[in-house]
Amino acid sequence: MTLFEKIAARQIPADIVHETDDVLAFRDIDPKAPVHVLIVPKRCIPRVGEAAATDHAVLGNLLLAAGEVARKLGVLDSGFRLVVNHGRDAGESVPHMHVHLLAGRALAWPPG
Repeated sequence: MTLFEKIAARQIPADIVHETDDVLAFRDIDPKAPVHVLIVPKRCIPRVGEAAATDHAVLGNLLLAAGEVARKLGVLDSGFRLVVNHGRDAGESVPHMHVHLLAGRALAWPPG
C-alpha cells in the first residue's frame, strides 16, 4: 500500500479537509504555502501518465474536489494553484497520483 492508501484506510492519521467516495483531501505535512492540501484518489493510480481512459471519472472528481476544497478553505476568490507531478525530476515523492492545492499567498510564475 502507498502512503496515501494508508491515509485513506485511516492507518495513518491526517488532517482531512474533504472526502467523497473516491477522493480524499488532506493537509500536506510539509506545506509550501499557507494552504497546501493534497487531493488523492482513494484507489491508487501511480501517476497521471499511467492513468487509463477508464480513470476519467476519478480524474475529473479530483478537479471537482479541488474547487470544493478551495471553497471550504476560503481561497476560491483569492486564487489557488493546482500542481500534478509525474516522475522524479518533477519532484514526485509518492507513487500515487495526487493534486497539490496551494494558496494563501501570491505564487510566483514560473514555478520551480
